[in-house]
Amino acid sequence: MAKEVNLTPFNSPSPLLAHQYDHSPAPAAAYGGAANPCGFVLTFTDLSYSVKRPKRFPFFRSDPEDVFPGTRMLLDSVSGEVRTGEILAVLGASGSGKTTLIDALANRIERASLRGTIAVNGERLEGRLLRAISAYVMQDDLMFPMLTVEETLMFAAEVRLPRSVSKFKKKERVQALIDQLDLRSAAKTIIGDEGHRGVSGGERRRVSIGSDIVHDPVLLFLDEPTSGLDSTSAFIVAQVLQRIARSGSMVIMSVHQPSYRILGLIDRLIFLSRGQTVYSGPPHGLTEFLAAAGSPVPEGGNPAEFALDLVCEMEDTTPDGVRRLVASNSLNHHARPAAVPCFPLQEAVRNSIANGKLVSGEMMYRGVAPASYANPIWVEVLAITKRALLNMSRTPEIMAFRIADMVVTGFLLATIFWRLRDTPEAMRERISFIAITITAIFFTSADTLAVFIQEKYIYLRETAFNAYRCSSYVLSNAVITFLPLVILAITLVSIIYFAVGLAGGIDGFVFFFLTILATFWAASGFVTFISGVLSHVVLCYTISAAVFSYFLLLSGFFINRNRIPSYWIWLHYISLVKYPYEALMTNEFSYDLSKCFSRGVQMFDGTLMGSLPTARKEEVLAAIGQALGMNIGNDTCIITGSDVLQWQRVDQLGKWNSLSVIVAWGFFFRLLFYFSLLWGSRSKRE
Repeated sequence: MAKEVNLTPFNSPSPLLAHQYDHSPAPAAAYGGAANPCGFVLTFTDLSYSVKRPKRFPFFRSDPEDVFPGTRMLLDSVSGEVRTGEILAVLGASGSGKTTLIDALANRIERASLRGTIAVNGERLEGRLLRAISAYVMQDDLMFPMLTVEETLMFAAEVRLPRSVSKFKKKERVQALIDQLDLRSAAKTIIGDEGHRGVSGGERRRVSIGSDIVHDPVLLFLDEPTSGLDSTSAFIVAQVLQRIARSGSMVIMSVHQPSYRILGLIDRLIFLSRGQTVYSGPPHGLTEFLAAAGSPVPEGGNPAEFALDLVCEMEDTTPDGVRRLVASNSLNHHARPAAVPCFPLQEAVRNSIANGKLVSGEMMYRGVAPASYANPIWVEVLAITKRALLNMSRTPEIMAFRIADMVVTGFLLATIFWRLRDTPEAMRERISFIAITITAIFFTSADTLAVFIQEKYIYLRETAFNAYRCSSYVLSNAVITFLPLVILAITLVSIIYFAVGLAGGIDGFVFFFLTILATFWAASGFVTFISGVLSHVVLCYTISAAVFSYFLLLSGFFINRNRIPSYWIWLHYISLVKYPYEALMTNEFSYDLSKCFSRGVQMFDGTLMGSLPTARKEEVLAAIGQALGMNIGNDTCIITGSDVLQWQRVDQLGKWNSLSVIVAWGFFFRLLFYFSLLWGSRSKRE
């Protein structure tokens, strides 16, 4: 007969940490030590979550059963609890359901798809209140690389703490957070990236945690916070999390394979295997549990590592063994008494605020329901814009390269199309110059794709728990994007306009500049939208280049509008090249509609008759005039600016209307960018 497993009660602290409980920081004392049911108690019971398995074609299947669609259980009747001052670690192999359980507890799974109950102090958490008292730290440490640790945390304070918290209090909170995270020595160091040396991996992870807990939440979720770190850095992160828990928080994290030292900092374990609970209880009870199951941990071995290897082996060879562990744990779990909190949820929140937790909770303390966002939209826009400008100021080489690109492009265009005359050849060259200038703008705008994609991931991380609005980021992005575009447009136009000899004087120059700036704006909007929809840089470049080529092909430069097949004409009207091309054509050739570009025998230049002697061409010209009943000589104007516009079919909208359409395209693509981010930032699984 199997020996009955005598597990330590769920509300007993780990003996490995008992000596630390008596030396907790002062705030922790208010919660009665490490674990206190008079604070908060998060309980979850029989959580189950399944997803539909996609149907596969027979010749793609790896398993005959995959031909028929079914469901896959990611969580299967998982139960547990965690109290104020405790760390709950969710263990298991890859695919065991660790992240799914964290997401379920953090309300990142649609309630309609999730079975079971989740409650804090016996009450179900409303979405806004959960976001106000909790934080979710993702596995990826995505931050602006050129900001220092202090600046990164200060930005988090500016967007996550309400205006009711003074600037001085926000700075105080950031300094306290730096000390709590043991980042004082790195406070003035930049985050860094591949090209800039910055903080270490462990420090970066702690900064990532700090950005999400600046409001001092009472409930903290972390997705594998120690992954990718060396043993020392991982242990330091775990120590920081223990300090956070002892200050009056509940910490719930997923861990793949904790070291023996990290295991000593954990209060509760939930060990998962394919969504089922193999073990739940204190870490020191795991050894006894495995011994009772007939698999004792080797002397001096790490129980967590041994359990992970054992379960993985059972999953592949003896599934019945896993089922026996699940059944044994279920019996012991039901035998434990459930924790009974001392206070209702709202009273516990107010007590927490009174004890210094929830920096942003002043309104909740007064009984006012928490808002979806801490600040109004204009505060968010200012904070995001300020951060972006600071990051840009520390990478001047990027802007310098873009300006140099415009200088080189302008120099090439100016020298190739230098001082164009009013001849038939020059007329065609003016048209080509306009087309190639617009094309250059569109293709050079794609160089910001990588930056937009990197920022998009930072945005998704920061807004996972409503740090700021999507609209705030889009507005700030438009402002930050527009400022460099003005510089690039001035640089290009000032080099090429007078060098080429374009018409219109100062008025023509101003309109040319506005059109070039609007073209930059529209092209940048399109690139921004593409980066919002796609996540692969090479794919974004490929699609952008292809679409720009289609826009150019159907703009009216290569083929007139009346020659485009009817089934492709819609592409002509949505071509981003069409409208700046027509605007600049109108600006160039309508300034003086009577301006002559071809007189007399010049009409034969560039044709087969262009090589004939002048006398012979005059005879042909006279014969043409006689046939038409007109007197055509060498001084007769054959082609005027008005004729060029009619020939190119660009006389429909007028230049100012065309300019308006270009600007509208830029706003339209940024609106699409907004919706793409809104769709992509949906943090909940269905």
